[in-house]
Amino acid sequence: MTIQSYFCTMVERGDLITSFGQLGNELRLAIQESQSDADHELNQVKQRAFVQNGWFTSNEVDHALQQWADLLHEDKITNWLSTYSSPKTPLNVGLVLAGNIPLVGFHDVLCTILAGHKAHIKCSSTDSILLTYLLEKLVAIEPQIKEHFTIQDGFLKSWDAAIATGSSNSARYFNQYFGSKPSIIRKNRTSIAVLDGSESEEELAGLMEDAFRYFGLGCRNVTKLFVPINYDLNKIFKASIPFSYLLENKKYVNNYNYHKTLMMMNQETILENDLFVLAEKTDIFSPVSVLNYETYKTEEELTNKIEPILDDIQCVIGNKNLAFGEAQKPGLDDYADGIDTMDFLVNLRCE
Repeated sequence: MTIQSYFCTMVERGDLITSFGQLGNELRLAIQESQSDADHELNQVKQRAFVQNGWFTSNEVDHALQQWADLLHEDKITNWLSTYSSPKTPLNVGLVLAGNIPLVGFHDVLCTILAGHKAHIKCSSTDSILLTYLLEKLVAIEPQIKEHFTIQDGFLKSWDAAIATGSSNSARYFNQYFGSKPSIIRKNRTSIAVLDGSESEEELAGLMEDAFRYFGLGCRNVTKLFVPINYDLNKIFKASIPFSYLLENKKYVNNYNYHKTLMMMNQETILENDLFVLAEKTDIFSPVSVLNYETYKTEEELTNKIEPILDDIQCVIGNKNLAFGEAQKPGLDDYADGIDTMDFLVNLRCE
């Protein structure tokens, strides 16, 4: 299909909003029904997703699905899009999706379709089942939406613009491959938390949610803590107790045993509670089952520590920043890397 004929079959934005709102309705119903019906289609999809990716446990997939169920309301989508215009000409937009946490690439797909373009989707090999499930539901609601996307294997072809998400190493490849056209290229990022010692038990419980949701694999997960000097780190360990269920996952346990053993062999000073390791390090990235921390004495010292690493930070959690417990609850207008994806898409022009 040519882009001209596609333009004739594209669904109007208002109808797209209605369709995504209906998807939210059906997703909320499916979540509710699947809780009492072990053979429900959604439970079968979740099982297939876990077979594909051992990090996608039922608990973590449920969280991701519920987040999208909460976001896909027609009024929320309408309010989000109210400040954006519609493009005059639909284009082919290549999407290279990540697969580190469930449905992490769905926001790019949502933005591309709502912007009026055709999404050429390259799913991650570790997260294709959940995305395909949602798109099939969407087409069942509005069959013409199938003209707004295609799922491709191998290299993306026939694209006018691209959005690609991956590691810092893959970002260099993406820049070479997509650099000749308008593009958003995302690399590794992570999140940090700043504590001042006044945090309540509820706030520290939220911090643990920010650290351990999705096993800490997302760019919005906290991997580094900045704490006042002489801070009582036992408060962190106490707050982590509700997350002992992570030890039911063999991949998590293997990571914990490996990194704890490695640091002990290297004679590093660590603290641990049989669930995770606290390591005093300047690195902001930490492996699964490890939280790095660093102390500070003054606000000026804290600022000097954070400013050089801002380009690697997705979220800053703390009393003066994003609230504890909110890292993995992004809104529709929370864009990866701080780049407004929708603004990029609606302002695309043919070259």
